[in-house]
Amino acid sequence: MRIVFMGYQTWGHRVLEALLQSEHEIPLVITHPTSGHVYETIWNDSVVQLAEQHGIPVLERKYANDDEVAALLEELRPDLLVSSDWRTWVAPRIYGLATYGAINVHDALLPRYGGFAPLNWALINGEREVGVTVHFMNEDFDLGDIVVQKRVPVEDKDTVTDLFHKTVDLFVPATLEAIDLIASGRTDWTKQDPAQATFFHKRSIEDSRVDWTWSARDITNLVRAQVDPYPNAFAYYKGERVRILSASVSQLRLGGTVGRVFRPEGEGVAVVCGPDARRGSEYGLVVERVRTDDGRELRGVDFFRTMGGYLTSRP
Repeated sequence: MRIVFMGYQTWGHRVLEALLQSEHEIPLVITHPTSGHVYETIWNDSVVQLAEQHGIPVLERKYANDDEVAALLEELRPDLLVSSDWRTWVAPRIYGLATYGAINVHDALLPRYGGFAPLNWALINGEREVGVTVHFMNEDFDLGDIVVQKRVPVEDKDTVTDLFHKTVDLFVPATLEAIDLIASGRTDWTKQDPAQATFFHKRSIEDSRVDWTWSARDITNLVRAQVDPYPNAFAYYKGERVRILSASVSQLRLGGTVGRVFRPEGEGVAVVCGPDARRGSEYGLVVERVRTDDGRELRGVDFFRTMGGYLTSRP
């Protein structure tokens, strides 16, 4: 097939690399400009450099709906547009210029977790599986017909970094399988149910702030969803920010005021948390490892030298 590729970061780099090694022809690559957003500097293998190494023309765009893009596609007459980590809506007048339209590769089990940071959000919400969906583009963001979907389990100790590696390895086989299915003439794709769809916004620093009224399980999931190299979950102790690197649910139910540094447990300290903490019906959060703003990493029992005092959401 003659394919125009639209992609960004490591997800885009992986798929473009595979397409360049395949029998498919890639006459043009479209990518986003370099971004300073913290989540867009983490898994950031360069699509631009890869395309230039292979002598492929590159367009950099935040949105790819302008007249220049349309004119190029009219000239190139691609069979298909393939998108991997393309982060903005593509207009029908653009993908309609390809014979088979456009497919997008998304690291979620659509129709749930459309939009941004799906792995972080899925882990925060305690999902037991994640995956990758290849779907056609249509007028609605992340709601086109599904061509291929692949699933992987979320293990109890998995972090978001683990899930990144599990799912990014699915991008290439899922994309190549989808292209082969389209080329075969098949058209019986799986419709998405918009009533089942959920969409999530980009994560920011505010989304990593610990809310001590959450249950210990929910806070543990937040910590797992924000491990390095992502911005870590954080709280404040005696007015200073503390990043929580690892945490678990305590063995005992702890009662009192949320955020109270209560008792040692293993290498960490158990902190009161949860919506019904005052009734003594909630398990505590064991803060196992922390990082201070000066870069020191400590076990919880080494950082919290005495019990008492409070971890708070704000200084």
